[in-house]
Amino acid sequence: MQLAPFRHRIYRDIWVASLASNFGGLIQSVGASWLMVSLHASPGVISLVQAATTLPIMLFALMAGAIADNADRRKVMFAAQLFLFAVSILLAVASYLDALTPVSLLAFTFLIGCGTAFNGPAWQSLVGEMVPRTEIPAAVALNSVGFNLARSVGPAIGGVIVASLGAFAAFAVNAVSYIGLLAVLARWKPAIQPSPLPPERLASAMGAGIKYVLMSPTIGVVILRGAAFGVAGIAVQALLPVVARDLVQGGPLTFGLLLGGFGIGAVGGAILGGELRGRSIAAEVIVRIAFCGSAVSAAVIGSSASAALSFAAMIVGGGSWVLALSSFNASVQLAAPRWVVGRALALYQMATFGSMALGSWMWGSIADHIGTGPALLGSAAALLCGAALGLRFRVPDTADMNLDPRGWDEPLISLDIRPRSGPIVVTIEYVIRQEDVILFLGAMASRRRVRIRDGARNWTLLRDLSIPAIWIERYETPTWQDYIRHNKRLTKADIAIAETLRSLHQGPEPPRVRRLIERQTTLRAAMDLPMEQHLPTRVHDSRDHHGRTDPHG
Repeated sequence: MQLAPFRHRIYRDIWVASLASNFGGLIQSVGASWLMVSLHASPGVISLVQAATTLPIMLFALMAGAIADNADRRKVMFAAQLFLFAVSILLAVASYLDALTPVSLLAFTFLIGCGTAFNGPAWQSLVGEMVPRTEIPAAVALNSVGFNLARSVGPAIGGVIVASLGAFAAFAVNAVSYIGLLAVLARWKPAIQPSPLPPERLASAMGAGIKYVLMSPTIGVVILRGAAFGVAGIAVQALLPVVARDLVQGGPLTFGLLLGGFGIGAVGGAILGGELRGRSIAAEVIVRIAFCGSAVSAAVIGSSASAALSFAAMIVGGGSWVLALSSFNASVQLAAPRWVVGRALALYQMATFGSMALGSWMWGSIADHIGTGPALLGSAAALLCGAALGLRFRVPDTADMNLDPRGWDEPLISLDIRPRSGPIVVTIEYVIRQEDVILFLGAMASRRRVRIRDGARNWTLLRDLSIPAIWIERYETPTWQDYIRHNKRLTKADIAIAETLRSLHQGPEPPRVRRLIERQTTLRAAMDLPMEQHLPTRVHDSRDHHGRTDPHG
């Protein structure tokens, strides 16, 4: 297990504070789940506790990711933790007053899920600001270790607390557990890198995040596999209170011990994942192991009447759970540049945790109709199908991707325009030999994906009818500011595409870039141009103010 991230004090402090908070959250989860059992709810309603926790992540994570990418992530995380603290206090008070019903308990659980949804993207994207890129997989694994250290002991402690003092005590402990993390975040004053561009509007930022993920095949595959794992693998956790009560004939302490077994396995899974990645085992291999291990766990628990055997199966399930989710999380973080990492993580979480909410409801409904054991056997079969999905959709290895900004200087222009002036039209002219057309079209397919991914609109590729060797790439941005934002999003990994295109270009000059602004011909439009000094639209070449040629445009 790599411990290098602990060298960074702020990461270490937040990790320790999060460990305490995780203890409280898991104790609260035991209290909520067992209280629902005590209220004589059906298995379908009991499983909705898990759904109410994960559904908000599907609903609000993208908004949370957009906020995290455009605001101070520390402040976003602090606000989310403060909200969780307030809701937890209200839940404890309602429990003390014996005012909770199944519906109100689900409502409180949903609100806690909302706080978690806004906290997650900020916290996970902050990892890249606390440790170097090379240490991100180790930091993600250590986060899993911290959560699952709490999971290995917290549920058992929660079971003891609920059995001896009632659900109120569990809720009160959770409320207190937020104080340490709030204190660490309040003291931390990270260096803020000034941005030359204003924050994106929320709707635009969310749209840009969706577009980036849709045009990033690497992230798309991870999201697909994460969703498949979530919907198939959540059955054990969603139905565990019923397993403890009916299949192994136990009480709240048994329930807590079974959850503790899951946590013990999860710690082992995080350590094993670090060892496997250290030996350069492919991410897809690790994910398939996780799917198969979760299938074995679900099948054994669904067939067993022994608490000891189910405990052992929970250890296997916990290890497999962390192997899968830590691999997915690290893959997304390493496949997304800093400007969009919060939104990429949010969309991954939306798909994965949304599928968990769907799976919780689905397996609960199946258990209502055919029984808990058969439902868990069905989950095992679905997990094996998820492993087979890797034959078509492999989780890619992303550690070697260089997603640092490529560096780009705003070009000097002769026309005096506002940042919000537009639309801006960009054309790049190439001269391509006939024998290179196939290679050129292949490179342009990649160029199109990158352009659209980073915010360009109406991308087209044109060929001159009179001089067939001339090809023109054309795209638009709504404003000059959007044009600047688009170019600053390009990464060093994208340079290879530009270099390929430059090598195929055969003209005496480098590919010629023209930047133009659309203008109307009406008198009213002319009257609206005070900042442009009524100059005619200029055509600009590809040279920036340092005299270099920019093949990206």
